[in-house]
Amino acid sequence: MKHLLMMVSAGMLLLGCSSEDEAPEPIRPVLSIKVEPQVQSQLGRFAGSIQARFESTLGFRVSGRIARRWLDVGAQVKPGDTLATLDPTDQQNQLRAAEGDLAKVQAQWINAQADARRQQQLYDRGVGAQAQLDIAQTNLKTTSAALEQARSAVSQARDQLDYSTLRSDHAAVITDWKAEAGQTVTAGQAVVTLARPDVKEAVIDLPIGLAEQLNKGLTFTVASQLDPTINTTASLRELEPQADATTRTRRARLSLASTPAAFHLGTAISVTLSSAVTPRSELPLSALLERDGKTQVWVIDPQQKTVATRDVALIDRTDQSIVLTSGVQPGERVVTAGVNSLKPGQKVTFDEDAQ
Repeated sequence: MKHLLMMVSAGMLLLGCSSEDEAPEPIRPVLSIKVEPQVQSQLGRFAGSIQARFESTLGFRVSGRIARRWLDVGAQVKPGDTLATLDPTDQQNQLRAAEGDLAKVQAQWINAQADARRQQQLYDRGVGAQAQLDIAQTNLKTTSAALEQARSAVSQARDQLDYSTLRSDHAAVITDWKAEAGQTVTAGQAVVTLARPDVKEAVIDLPIGLAEQLNKGLTFTVASQLDPTINTTASLRELEPQADATTRTRRARLSLASTPAAFHLGTAISVTLSSAVTPRSELPLSALLERDGKTQVWVIDPQQKTVATRDVALIDRTDQSIVLTSGVQPGERVVTAGVNSLKPGQKVTFDEDAQ
């Protein structure tokens, strides 16, 4: 009887062990990410601004003291609008002096005309000398030349007076004043900068190393810093040949494919440089499984809710990410945490909306 009980107990123990071995493996929750292909490689993002492609710096054509600035920075001007004026006292005095000289020469010319006419009449009647006639005609020619010179001097003096007013010669926006009222300036000295608002471009400063690698395959994306949804593409128009001695950067000017209305002169922008590359995928470093000399990832079967390893090819690795060129397909979901504790075919749960 005792022997029979021992056999029954042993049988029940074996039955209990068999039940435990056949218990289903628990379903494990995992973190995952959807594979997104990359066809563009970003080379960097740089801050810049919207500027006018055409700018001109104006100055007075005569020297003098600035009496008044008529407009401020940001003002829009039309052709012929007055920007600033000089104290015209010197130019007015020169004009009055030139006009006085002209009046004097005109009187001399009238007398020379009368004398030449009188000597011609005397000579025609046979009572005048040829020498006197020659002197009178020479004097008339001399005073005629002096009259033309005096008239030119008056015209020049009037121009000098007109030059004491600085006017715009085209429609533009004032972007900078380089002189103030009361300041004495010389002829040609920079006074004001005008920008034509009709043609705008993006301006950024690039590191020397990147500037030397620019090629036609680059894509420039220009976006407003305040609202990145306002953006456009651009192409390289000009790259300054010399680097700035202080910042060691080279200035690049970009022609915009289109000009959004929000891109006013001076608007702060961010410019992203990207280049077309062979399709690739970037995943977190935690998704990588390195075993037996192989580089693998766990790929989730969305129908069966199971995982399986997949060999992948790496072309780059950082402290936070890996870049793959093969092994996974766009839209597949890859496990990103706990890769060393999974088993092939293991049931998992995951957030299907996680990106």
